[in-house]
This record gives sequence, structure tokens and C-alpha cells, in this order.
Amino acid sequence: MGEADQGDAARGRALWLSTISFTICFAVWTIFSIIGISIKQKLGLNETEFGLLVGTPILSGSLIRLVLGVWTDQYGGRRVYTVVMLAGAAATYALTWAHTYPQFLVAALFVGIAGGSFAVGVAYVSRFYPAGKQGTALGIFGAGNVGSAVTKFLAPFVMVAFGWEVVAQVWAAALAVMAVIFWVFSDEDPVVKARRERGEKPKSAWLELAPLKNIQVWRFSLYYFFVFGAFVALALWLPQYLINVYGVDLKAAGMIAAMFSLPASVFRAYGGHLSDRYGARRVMYWTFLVGVACTFILSYPPTDYVVRTVTGSVSFHLEMGVVPFTVTVFVLGFFMALGKAAVFRHIPVYYPNHVGAVGGLVGMIGGLGGFVLPIAFGALNDLTGLWTSCFMLLFLIVVVSLLWMHLTVRQMERGVVGEELRKLPQFPELETIHKPEHIGALAGVVLTEWQPENREFWEKTGRAIARRNLWISIPALLLSFAIWQVWSVVVAKLPSVGFNFTTSQLFWLAALPGISGAVLRVFYSFMVPIFGGRLWTTLATWSLMIPAVGIGYAVQTPSTPYVVFLALALLCGFGGGNFASSMANISFFFPRSEKGNALALNAGLGNLGVSVVQFVVPLVITAGVLGWFGGDPVMVTEGTRQVPLWLQNAGFVWVPFIAASAFAAWFGMNDIASAKASFADQAVIFQRKHNWVMCWLYTGTFGSFIGYSAGFPLLAKILFPDVNVLPFVFLGPLVGALSRSATGWVADKWGGGRVTLWVFVLMMLGVLGILYFTGIREQPGAFWGFFAMFLLLFFATGVGNASTFQMIPNIMRKEMDRLMPDADPAARVRQAEKESAAITGFTSAIAAFGAFFIPKSFGTSIDLTGGIEGALWGFFIFYVTCVVITWAVYVRKGGLLHDIERQGATAPLAQPAQ
Repeated sequence: MGEADQGDAARGRALWLSTISFTICFAVWTIFSIIGISIKQKLGLNETEFGLLVGTPILSGSLIRLVLGVWTDQYGGRRVYTVVMLAGAAATYALTWAHTYPQFLVAALFVGIAGGSFAVGVAYVSRFYPAGKQGTALGIFGAGNVGSAVTKFLAPFVMVAFGWEVVAQVWAAALAVMAVIFWVFSDEDPVVKARRERGEKPKSAWLELAPLKNIQVWRFSLYYFFVFGAFVALALWLPQYLINVYGVDLKAAGMIAAMFSLPASVFRAYGGHLSDRYGARRVMYWTFLVGVACTFILSYPPTDYVVRTVTGSVSFHLEMGVVPFTVTVFVLGFFMALGKAAVFRHIPVYYPNHVGAVGGLVGMIGGLGGFVLPIAFGALNDLTGLWTSCFMLLFLIVVVSLLWMHLTVRQMERGVVGEELRKLPQFPELETIHKPEHIGALAGVVLTEWQPENREFWEKTGRAIARRNLWISIPALLLSFAIWQVWSVVVAKLPSVGFNFTTSQLFWLAALPGISGAVLRVFYSFMVPIFGGRLWTTLATWSLMIPAVGIGYAVQTPSTPYVVFLALALLCGFGGGNFASSMANISFFFPRSEKGNALALNAGLGNLGVSVVQFVVPLVITAGVLGWFGGDPVMVTEGTRQVPLWLQNAGFVWVPFIAASAFAAWFGMNDIASAKASFADQAVIFQRKHNWVMCWLYTGTFGSFIGYSAGFPLLAKILFPDVNVLPFVFLGPLVGALSRSATGWVADKWGGGRVTLWVFVLMMLGVLGILYFTGIREQPGAFWGFFAMFLLLFFATGVGNASTFQMIPNIMRKEMDRLMPDADPAARVRQAEKESAAITGFTSAIAAFGAFFIPKSFGTSIDLTGGIEGALWGFFIFYVTCVVITWAVYVRKGGLLHDIERQGATAPLAQPAQ
């Protein structure tokens, strides 16, 4: 084995032995979160006394970190780590000899030694890795925080079966065994080994502590007070919080609390990677922003409202259930994990020779939060009587942290631009020690160079990145369509679960998502160039959580006011709005020769959300698929029998998928620097006549797809009352979505204009077929002809959705040659891409109004004439105008796209500049 291989083996052994050791140490350090509940009952402790008991090991473990960090720098992590584990094991076993409250406090004080292992491990592990890999290595090591989740999962079962004393004995034995394993198999770190080979003595403790005189070290430690201190505090506090607030037993409380501890630990490893890739400051911003949102939601106490209306008072109850609580603390823990990694990413970069001392101080400040906060939680609970007061305190802490960080960052950057801005540190408190070698070390990377039309770039780099962004975008868009259309299913079931809304009220509830989704698309069209595709896709996907959770809550209480349902209907429009930004974002990634197929896949598979929701929701609301997390069913009458209905599942079932998709967007997608533009830059599309022409044509394709999707089920039921149409209605949107995703290549090959022309001809034939079968609907088999014609329409809309979007970039490329004759080709391409993205989003916004107008047209036609023929003839005439416009403006000889589509639908990729 070569010297390099031996070094890699020692490095990997050091990392994994340290991580496993820290996991067991952390499990011991937080042992009172479980056994403390039994001790509290045994001694009759109040909340403040309990908070002091669980906080005592956190205090000692925090204070000792500074000393242990200095000793690690002096004597080496292998020796110090082993001694710490043996001492922690002895103290944990000694717990079984305590009988009084003071004795437990003294024992808990020494148990805290196990928590000091963090400072030892940080210094030990960092010395094995070069600067470029320290963030990921320390993130993996820090994932040992998962020991808290191990205690939450396992300790309740051991305690219930054998008593809390056995828990202490088993945990102590595990720590002692790990100490022996670590000593036998670990190596001395390279710094200590080299120092011993040279015969040098270690630095004095005073020299090791020298960096602590820098004020920035102390200021920087405050970040860790929230991301780590609050994590430890909640890890200790949540089990008894869940028992008292939700009435669950100890085992369930431990498992739910682990849903916070697990992500708050495991994903710390990923936080180091994200800090390397995107910048530590960005990770900290997201940690604090999500922390503000989560703690605000968790702070809200159970409340009863009385609303005085013109018809009398309406009362309803607002309280967070155990399912959304679990989801919210999971999200909070996840982002705390990222923040912990981001903080410690800085230490080995700026203090490579004092990692133990500086890491010990930062860890000490964070750990003190784990001591102070549980005591404060108990005191607040005793003073206010509100269990949610603990989250109120955390809300204040994270708001102050966010504002302080943001204001100081802006103060540092004020008046600095260009290259000088790039040279600044991530955080202003590091300015005094920021040196040339630190420039860009923690700033992260974005796609500053994006040339999809350059064949060499595309084949080597671009295609893989573009496809990754596409395949993350597709499920996010599918979920958006699902949330947009789920309301139609929910509204139809509201009367059966006890809501006494009038037919007119139900109609407006069904119509509002279509209107709000269309309106939001207008704004979403311009968001990607302003905020960046990655950030906006993440935010837009998270926004789906609001209507999903809101629906799950609202439908469980028949006293929920109508105004709440109106608000939820409007919020479902978030799903409809997302389409505009999603399509605009993906359009930036692909070259012109593949843009049509990429947009077709994104939109077509995203449109599947309509079919998915019509297929999935009827299944999940008739079964308790979420178990006790989903709540109790309502018994409804079906024929002659009573059956259970879990209508809340229509909202709750999407929650885990939304969370997973949002995480994937944030961690897997990219921003393109050249795609940035203000609203004013994009507003030029309102002066482009082709923007308005394409709005008309896309309304004919997508407006028809979404309008028929919304109106077809009710229409078929009215015209063919003897046919059970519900098992078949999802097939129409399914055909439309699949045809869109599968036929994008057709427009790329033969030209979007020509394909769009024939699409509208096919749609005209489809309308004539529906008119024919509607006229003979009393005859046997008429329904299947009617159904087949609608499937033909859905197929045609899908093909047309893909072909119209393929036309837009080709149109704008041609227009830029006319509008910007003096600009260089690269500038014309960039402007065409920006305007194409904006037009793509804006046309989708206008077309989305079809979700309202097509069903309304059917209803109006029935009211005025007694049949749907009037609406169908109106649609036929509209498709005739689309044929004429497509031919006259784009396809005929002399039309804008005639030469492009006759020479080949798309030009080949540009060769790299020579």
C-alpha cells in the first residue's frame, strides 16, 4: 500500500471513528430528555426544576468545550477523546446511585463531559483534511448529533421495559466500549505526530487562547447559539411537550421528537457540502428565514375565534395538530442542521492552527444555549401557562439574529461594487482577519458562464446540468397542478361531510383557483430573472404547503367559516401560478434545438398532476392511509350504508411530497447569472406584437386543455346521467399531458408553426365530433363516441401546447435580428432568451383563464339555450381564427417562421469560437 493510500485510510478511519464516538457521546449527553421524565415524576419536580435538571449536563458539557479544545490542540485528539468517553461513561453509570434532587444535579454535571467531545472531534478531524474538504468532513462529523435521535427512538422502549436505571447502564457501557475501540483503531492526528517527531513541546494554553481576544470570534459565536443551542434545547424539551400538549405516550413522544433530532443531525453532513457549493452566507440566510417561519407557526397557541357577521356570530377553533407539528419541527431541524455546518465551515479556514480553541469557544456559546433555553422554557411555561411560549422565545431569538446579520452584511457591502465586492468576506465580523487567501473560499458558485448553443460546452457540461434541473422541475410542477386541481374534488365532497353551502357558494369555490392561478401566472412570469430559478422554484414549491395543510384542517370542522374556504380556494392558485415560472426557468437551460422537447417534457409531465389528482384523491379519502396522523374519518351515507371518509387526506397526502420536492429544488437546481433581469427589463414584451398573438394561440391549446379538464367531468355527468363517468374522467387530462410530453420532438423536427396549424384543424374536427354525438346522445354507444372525441381534443391540446411553446424562442430570435441590428450576435441571443422566457410565462398566464371560462361557457350555454351546442360552436369559431392567424402570421410563404421551418425547425448548435 502506497503512502497516499495509507494517508487516505487513516483519514477515513479518523472521520468515521470520531463520528460514531460523537454519536454515542451525544446520545449520552441528551439522556435526560427521556429518563428525566421518569425522574421528574419520581421526585415531583415542577417545570423549572425539570428544566434545570435536563440543562445541567448541557451547561457542563458546554463550558468544558473550551478547555477540551485547547487540550486537543496541545496533546492530540486521540488521547483526549478516549479520556472524555471513559469519564462520561463513569458519570452516566453513577446516575443509578442518585436518589435526591441535589444528587441527580451533581451526577448530571459530570454526565455533561460527554458533550464536550464535540470540541475534541472538530479539532481532531479537521487536521486530517485539506482546506477544500474540511467543510464536508466536519459536516459528516457533526452529523453525530443524531445521537439525540437515537436516544429518542430507543430509550423509551428500554425505560418502559426495564426502568430508567437500565437506560443509564446500557448507555454508559456503550460509551466505554467505544472508548476502547477508538483508542485501539485510531491514529494520532498529523499535527501532533509531526510535532512529536520533531521533539517539540506543545504551545502553552495562553498561546492557544490568543485568537479568542478577537471580538469577531465572540460575535460569530452568536450564530451558533440559535442553530445549535436551540437544537439541543428542543431535543431535551420536546418529549414532555408532546406528552403534555398532545397526550401521546412516552414511546410516541420519543419517536415524534426524533423527527426533529434526526434531520437536525443527519443533514449537517450535507450542510458542509452546501456551504462549499453555494456559500455559507446563503445557507445561514435560509436557516434564519425558515427558522423565523417555523417558530412563528409553532408559537401560535390554541385559540377560539368569534367572527360577527351580518347573519350572526360564527365561532371556530384554531390549533396545530400533531401531524403539522411533526412536519414543521422536521423542517426546522433540517435547516438548523445546515446552519450548524455553515458556522463551523469558517473556523478551519480562518483559524487553521487554532481549530480546537476557537471551535471550543463557539461550541461553548452554542452549548450554553442548550442549558439556558430549557430553563427559560420551563420558567415561561410556569409564568404564562402557554406551552407554545418556548417557540415564542425562539422566534424572538432568530428574528434578532437574522436582522443583525442582514444589517451588518448590508453595511459592509454599501458602496462596494464589482471586483471589490467579490473580495469581501461572507460575514462582516471576519473583515479584520480576512486575507487574500480567503477570497472566495466560502462564497459558493453559480453558473456564471452558460452557453447552451456552444456544442462543446453543451456536450461536456451543459446537458447534464440542464437535464438535472429539468428532472427536478417536473415533479415540482406536477405537484403544483395537483394542488391547483385538488379543490374541485374537495368542493364536490363538502356537502357530504356536513357543510351546508349553497350551490352558488360551491360554484365560486370551484372557480376561484382557476382565477387566482391565472392572475398569479402574470406575476410569476417575471420572477425567475429577478430572483433566480432555483430560489423561486423552491419558494413556489414550499407555498403549496399552505393550501395543502389548510385544506386538511378546514374540512375536519363543519363550523369552519365560508370565508376560510374562499381563502383556501384562492391559495390553491399558487399551484396554477407555478407553471409560468417553471417554464420560464427551464427555457433558459436548453439550446434552441432541444428547447421544444424540454419544455414539452416539463409541461406535459407537469400537467399529469391534473390526472394524478383525479385518480389519487378518490382513493386516499376513502382509506386511512396516513394512520392516526391523518385524524379521524367522518361517516357518510353511500347508498344504504355508512362508510368512513377522510376528506382531510385530500390535502395532507401531498405534504411529504411537497417537502421532498422543495428540498430537491433548493439543493439540486442552479441559477444562471446571465438570466438575471429586472421587471423593467422584461416589461418590453408588452410592446411585442407576437407576445399578444401567442397569447391568443396558446389560449387555444392550453386554455382548452385546462378548461376541458375542469369542465369535462360535470359535463359528461349532465349529458349522460346513466353512465358512471368518474372512473374515466382522469383519462382525458392523462392523454393531454402525455401527448404534450411525448410530441415535443415533432415541433423541433418539423416546426412549431406548421404543427400548431394542424393541431387547430384537428381540434375543429374534435368539436364537430362532439356536436354530432351530443345530438344522438339518446342512442346506445353515444357516450363512447362523445368520450372518444373529447380524448381526441385532449390529445390535440397536448401536441399544440408543445408546438406553441416551441414557436416562441424561434420567433424572438428572428425578431431580435430586426430589432437589434447593430448588436453583436451574443447580445441578440441573450435578449431573445430573456424575452422568450417572459413571453412563455405570460402567455401561460393568459391561457390559464380557460380554467374558468370554458366551464362557465358550458354553464351559460345550458342556462340560455338548454344545451351545450352554443358553447361548442363558439369554440369552433375560435379555433378557426387560430388557424387563420397561425397561417397568415407564421406559416405562409413570407410568414415569420416560413424560412426557418422549411430549412429545418431549429438551427444546429453553434460551434465554439475559434
